[in-house]
Amino acid sequence: MPTHSANAICTAVSAVLPQRTRELMRLSYVVHAAKQSAAPVVTVVGKYNHGKSSLLNALLGSDVFAVADRRETVQLQQHMHEGVAWLDAPGLDADVAAGDDALAEEAIWQYSDIRLLVHAAKEGELDHAERALLEQLYHDAQHSQRQTVLVLTQIDQIPDEAVAQRVMSALAAQLQTLDDNCPPPSPPWAWLGVSATRYQRGTQEGKQLLIEKSGIPSLQTALSQAKAAVAAARQHEWRTLFAALQTAAEHHTQQAQADWADVQQRQQQQRQAFEHDMAAVLRKVEHDLQPVLSSAGADRALEPDSFANMFKVTAGKQERARLQVAYSRACIDIDGVLIRHGVTSLPPAQRIEVESLNSVIVAVLGISVKFRDDLRALFSPAGQARLQREFGRYFSLCEEQTALQAQLAAREAALAQSQQAAAMLEQLRPPAVEQAAA
Repeated sequence: MPTHSANAICTAVSAVLPQRTRELMRLSYVVHAAKQSAAPVVTVVGKYNHGKSSLLNALLGSDVFAVADRRETVQLQQHMHEGVAWLDAPGLDADVAAGDDALAEEAIWQYSDIRLLVHAAKEGELDHAERALLEQLYHDAQHSQRQTVLVLTQIDQIPDEAVAQRVMSALAAQLQTLDDNCPPPSPPWAWLGVSATRYQRGTQEGKQLLIEKSGIPSLQTALSQAKAAVAAARQHEWRTLFAALQTAAEHHTQQAQADWADVQQRQQQQRQAFEHDMAAVLRKVEHDLQPVLSSAGADRALEPDSFANMFKVTAGKQERARLQVAYSRACIDIDGVLIRHGVTSLPPAQRIEVESLNSVIVAVLGISVKFRDDLRALFSPAGQARLQREFGRYFSLCEEQTALQAQLAAREAALAQSQQAAAMLEQLRPPAVEQAAA
């Protein structure tokens, strides 16, 4: 199979598994990062004006990211420093159009190896949006092994130590609720209180105690431990994501196969039912016509009328009437089968202006007068075989069967698309899985 680009793989698989697009994009990124031994990506995420950019500047030791009291970060901003890619995301809930949230989501779920979830101490407990994000990160850490560090910023803005302790206790209680409600294993999370202002002041004034009290050194230690686990976490996430997506792709292909088989079976069953019913009615017609067709002697219906007997009852007229009644009954029986199976009007391409002639039975049997030899030939074994073929052709062209054929073609295309996506996904298979499968 030819090698496809990561974008082509993501496009193909997302088309059949749109609900797994985020996982697929992350898998593509992890594969690239693992193969290239890319620098760990640390993303700072949190609500608007909670001190994300200030925290990043403190960790980097320079004013790399813009800091302001207004909405400043409106796109993903990345800076390389000491072998780490630092990513500043727009604040959550800062943009009423939700564009900032979309960028923050992209940073959190697609690019990040380590997430710093930032919350300002002065805000107290986490709000609903922050709690929802914390829960998502919590569940993600359980299966992906990606690291999340919880950072309580701007602790210098709470001068009362008792108030600060109450805030920390409230946040710890929210975290404990996750531990109680989620299945194990629980990630070893705890809030780290920091002050970028204290750290900057301590650095500028050379006050080590102020630097220690800022909490930044403890955060740097936690980040160092998290960075050391990135390579192993990427390999684990590569295997986990691929296995989950492979299973989803297999299930999708199986369902597509079942959907295609279901439509094909319905088509075959309807065709068989039509063929059976048509053969049965043709045999019935042949049987019902026997008393008329088996009459001995010449076919009196062929005797022409004359001017002299125009208004008289003649043997020829009686015989023609008898043949016509028998033939009309045959047509009614055959038409009943056609109607029951939805074979009534001609295909649009064959229709003419005279609506009464736009019927399948007229198209096959014609409108000419039928005599005894005509009926014998029409319903003989060879004639029945021809009628079976002709009516069968119009059955295939009727609206219901045309729609069913279109549905079958769509199911077949969906199956092919699913199989192609599953095959392309194999190009993201991790080496460890290849060895296990060998």
